Amino acid sequence: MTDQLGTLLRRLRRQAGLTQEQLAERSGVSVRTIRRLETGKSTDHRLGTVNLLADALDLGQEERRLLAALLAKAQGGATSEAAAPEAVRAAPVPSEADTEADTEPQSDTEGEGDTEGDTDAEPAPPPFTAPAPLPVHGELAEAVEELAREIRRRWRREEEQRRVHDPFPLPVRWQQVPAGLTDRSENIQRLGPGAVPRQVDLSGDLRSVAEVYRRISSGRLVILGRAGSGKSILTIRFVLDVLEGRTAPGRVPVIFSLGSWDPSSTDLRDWMIGRLLRDHPHLARRSPGGSTLAAAMVDADLILPVLDGFDEIAEGLRREALEALNAISLPLVLTSRRAEFAEAVQAAHAPLVWAAGIELADLTLDNLAGYLPRTARAVGHGQAAGDRGGRPLWDPVLDELRARETPGGANLAAVLTTPLMVILARTMYSEAPDRDPAELLDTARFPSAHSLEDHLLAGFVPAVYRHRVPDQVAGGSQRRQRGWDPERAQQWLGYLAHHLVRHDVDQQDLAWWRISDSLRRSTRIIAVVLATALSITLADWLVFALSSPVDSGEILLQGALMGPVAGLAFGCVYAVVMVAYRSGPAFEPTRVRLRLPGRQFGGGRRTLRTFARRFGDGLLGGSVMGVGCACALALERALYPGLPLTNPQVIEATLINMVCFGLIFGLAAGLVFGLVAALEAPVDVTSAATPVSLLSANRATVGRQVLVLAPLFTLAIAGAGRLVVDLLQGSLGPLNWGLSAGLFIGAVGGIGGAVSYALAFTAWGQWVVLSRIWLPLTGKLPWDTVAFLEDAYQRGVLRQTGAVYQFRHVRLQHHLGRTFRERQAKYRPASFPTARNDST
Repeated sequence: MTDQLGTLLRRLRRQAGLTQEQLAERSGVSVRTIRRLETGKSTDHRLGTVNLLADALDLGQEERRLLAALLAKAQGGATSEAAAPEAVRAAPVPSEADTEADTEPQSDTEGEGDTEGDTDAEPAPPPFTAPAPLPVHGELAEAVEELAREIRRRWRREEEQRRVHDPFPLPVRWQQVPAGLTDRSENIQRLGPGAVPRQVDLSGDLRSVAEVYRRISSGRLVILGRAGSGKSILTIRFVLDVLEGRTAPGRVPVIFSLGSWDPSSTDLRDWMIGRLLRDHPHLARRSPGGSTLAAAMVDADLILPVLDGFDEIAEGLRREALEALNAISLPLVLTSRRAEFAEAVQAAHAPLVWAAGIELADLTLDNLAGYLPRTARAVGHGQAAGDRGGRPLWDPVLDELRARETPGGANLAAVLTTPLMVILARTMYSEAPDRDPAELLDTARFPSAHSLEDHLLAGFVPAVYRHRVPDQVAGGSQRRQRGWDPERAQQWLGYLAHHLVRHDVDQQDLAWWRISDSLRRSTRIIAVVLATALSITLADWLVFALSSPVDSGEILLQGALMGPVAGLAFGCVYAVVMVAYRSGPAFEPTRVRLRLPGRQFGGGRRTLRTFARRFGDGLLGGSVMGVGCACALALERALYPGLPLTNPQVIEATLINMVCFGLIFGLAAGLVFGLVAALEAPVDVTSAATPVSLLSANRATVGRQVLVLAPLFTLAIAGAGRLVVDLLQGSLGPLNWGLSAGLFIGAVGGIGGAVSYALAFTAWGQWVVLSRIWLPLTGKLPWDTVAFLEDAYQRGVLRQTGAVYQFRHVRLQHHLGRTFRERQAKYRPASFPTARNDST
């Protein structure tokens, strides 16, 4: 019952929109106590503590009744369910000593023996089996099945894209991990004191990984292996096998790339929910309990996390990550390189609790002899497939590897022990009619195993770009053959790999909305200023050309002045947002749509808080824009009628305009953004997001938002102007705000402001300004970036993981990034002596 109590507390906290820290501040209960209650690690529950949490969450009668019932059962049934609410309400507020007792750390053997302060000894539990999730029905059950189908479809496609079964999967075998890196057998089987653990056979290969996992009672498995040993392929096969054998509703295996998890700031469950929402937007719909479907799935333990790449977590966070994983009890699969995992275990003084472990073994010479000859299919000039000069392509190499009599053979034998290197060798030699793999034995060119690995990594991209691949359109039909220059393609891929190094931490997720993050802040601000200045200038010219009878010279002058000043004002707002974040504004893809009032207004205080926050942001940003508009009018009067800026009347008029326009634009922007927030609803998407589909959906969503914001801004500015002028008419002297003038200014502000907002403060707008225009102008990326990324995916350089791309392997990513930085350092000063390097 402890786990059920913790799950309920966590769900109630999230429904209230509170973090653990915020709940601690409201209730006076320590964060550590809340965390122990939610994770089920606290077995000595105090009624007063739970009462404080219930008050802080503002729970209703029914929620208190359920909470108290679970609390009573967790304490051994001391309180009846009928009397539960009264017991909770009558519970005394805990004293300082009680609170200290709640936060007292428990021993490492908690739950297996007597705990200090316990008065009732519990009998030894029976052999443990990871419990199945509780049955679900209705919309949640349908969402679970839809998620399972989509994940199966996605990873089948990924296996095909990686050609795992061509001609057959490389053998991936493993051995049991040494005892120091895994938990004790009796803990893995969750046995009681004195129980003797049974012998569990964990041997197997790629075809039996799901079967091996089912032998583990705790449902926790660690998969270790060195770089390129096949961990990712093994996890994909594991997910597909689990889904194929899924005959009844149960946990859905989902692969999460751990490199983006920061355990110091984000709870694992919250992070998993965020990844689910990113990759499966339809899970943002609300469940019957009020939370999103993604949160409901995680809270109901309907997700089996397959946590890929523990070693990709920042080095200083691995110990904290392991401790966070040890604080939860849900089944999971974790992959990592052995050295990084061993360091975390040593630092945390504990392995992953309840977890068994396997370590992937190296490929053997027999594996190579059975695989490589069957990949050689190049035919030309009357030769048979795989036949060069009358002898099969790989035979001389395999003979040398068997003999191991030369340094070249020894080096190559050491390299071709991982699936990654074998696949690279296959791509460079088996699929190229003009390459001979015997050159890999040349010790003059490749004196060491490391130089051989660098050669294979360096040759992969040119090898896959030596031929053209067909473009794909909807439905899978082919359009035309596309080719990219291999050298330019390698340069662009190198920039993308370099971009993934942020704050000295290697990221794996190549998200289209984060590609521009490696640009300097000043560069991004300049680009936004130019883009918004152009949009407002064009809007000014358009509106005044269509509706004003004045001559064209005045129109051009006004637009030429208004645009740059307003663009500079937008740049100021953008710069403030940039400074507020360590690495720039975290613009995420838009996952909302606008709809007429309905159930979305039932959010009560949450909707009101959202409105207030958006109103405040709009008020601040709009005020800055109003001040910029007043300055533009002052410049116009100085240049066109010839009034000097130092004229006292001009200064007075400018100050009055600053106050008035600041209030007008601020009130209008605050009202519009607050109103739009109340009209937002999750995007109704019934399939998983891919990078291209998410980009396309965001383009359409932002376009609709502009069409809504432009008229709303126009009317709001005109109405706010009338209100502000009426209120300040006496105190600031005679003010003029006619209907036509108000509509003119409102239209310019509405059209230009809506477009500028879309370009500066949405993920799609930033993509257009920085990744589709600025970076191609500087040569960092091609003009058709989307087509290039999709082409790299089709060629096998990139892979898709939900809504983001990743490089096929992290070693390839590191090699391309390092090569890009070396070329930049070597060639940039000679080619561009005065240019600033925006990519560092």
